[in-house]
Amino acid sequence: MPNLDQLTPDQYRARYAALRAKAQSRAGTTSASRNGAVALAADRILLAETIPGGWYQSFRIRRGEVLRIINLSGQDQVCAQIWNAHDTSERFNAGDTIKLQWNALLGRGKLLYSDMGRVLASIIEDTSGGRHDVISGGSTAGTNLARYGVPALRNSRDNFCLAAAKLGLARRDIHPAITFFARVQVDHNGQLVWLAGGAPGDFVDLRAELDLLVTLSNCPHPLNPLPAYAPMPIEALVWRPDPAGDEDECRDSCEEAQRGFDNNAAYLRA
Repeated sequence: MPNLDQLTPDQYRARYAALRAKAQSRAGTTSASRNGAVALAADRILLAETIPGGWYQSFRIRRGEVLRIINLSGQDQVCAQIWNAHDTSERFNAGDTIKLQWNALLGRGKLLYSDMGRVLASIIEDTSGGRHDVISGGSTAGTNLARYGVPALRNSRDNFCLAAAKLGLARRDIHPAITFFARVQVDHNGQLVWLAGGAPGDFVDLRAELDLLVTLSNCPHPLNPLPAYAPMPIEALVWRPDPAGDEDECRDSCEEAQRGFDNNAAYLRA
């Protein structure tokens, strides 16, 4: 294969098709995984927080630590903002996360990319079947009013503004978010469709690949069909895993993943 800048349009097209086919053949990694127990040894848990319905919490997570988000009721959604703790101009990028993995269905083995082409976090476990929304965004005062007809309900946009101020950030630092346990799918007509499912105790584990700031907002997703605004508490744990081995499902998942981790390595060396 010649250098990329030497490819003809037909060669670019063929390379694009090959990468897409290879990535889509790995879609099975997003299937529900229940090979890890929810319980963790007490000496592994660094922090445990319960986030009431409608509220938020921010975390500083060091590289190599894992943030576990537990959907206690099975019916709640958790919206997240993620920044590089040492340079908050670098943050989660929903578009690149989808584009670089050729898939909006993010489950075990998938990565959360920054807008700098680096890997912020790896999804090392997920019992929800990859039902995490990176397209719709979180709730706002407007979406809450339209759905519930009640003003002043807590929402993710306002929660993120409050969290940003406490972290020394501003509204401009709030970016398109990822919502965990939001079972949203794009149908054949390009419409966003809410899917039923979810079980009490579902969880997702995010391994930090850089030092991170993370804010979680426990508010209903804008497409959640439940008629009442009644979010339940969720639990968040920060825990210490065993070091990743030479063979790592997330790092080795595709060429794009390897490049992302190479970008991390170069950044950390600098």
